[in-house]
Amino acid sequence: MSVDVGAKAPDFTLPNQDREAVSLGEQLKNGPVVLAFFPAAFSSVCQAEMCKFRDAASALNKVNAKVLGVSVDTFFALKAWGDQNKLNFPLLSDFNKDVIARYGVVNPDMIGLKNIAKRSVFVIDRGGVVRHREVLDDARNEPNYDQINQTLASM
Repeated sequence: MSVDVGAKAPDFTLPNQDREAVSLGEQLKNGPVVLAFFPAAFSSVCQAEMCKFRDAASALNKVNAKVLGVSVDTFFALKAWGDQNKLNFPLLSDFNKDVIARYGVVNPDMIGLKNIAKRSVFVIDRGGVVRHREVLDDARNEPNYDQINQTLASM
């Protein structure tokens, strides 16, 4: 099942890299959320993507948007990777692969890695409605950052 633009985003609670529970619903109380699913920590394209979100923090803050990065990595791996890259937003561990299934972003086999997240981005407004959705079938590609920024600016 996939979550399309205009649909209500499924709520969830996952542990972040510091083993603290983070709820989408709670995050939305403060403003829109950029929900960024990525295949794996310690991979080059994922690093480039998450570092671009890190470097866009001031622009995101202007529209009260928060980034949540989600992968099926353990919170231990996410902690090490987040610290290494000085990432300034929560990295959430969907180790049980429930959330990637609910959002319809499961990659069944990426060069031998089974059932990991497809690189995908959902922009969710304060009311929990998906305003932008991009699911990439080729993990070597990065999302359209301009479209993400345009969606946030229009909210």
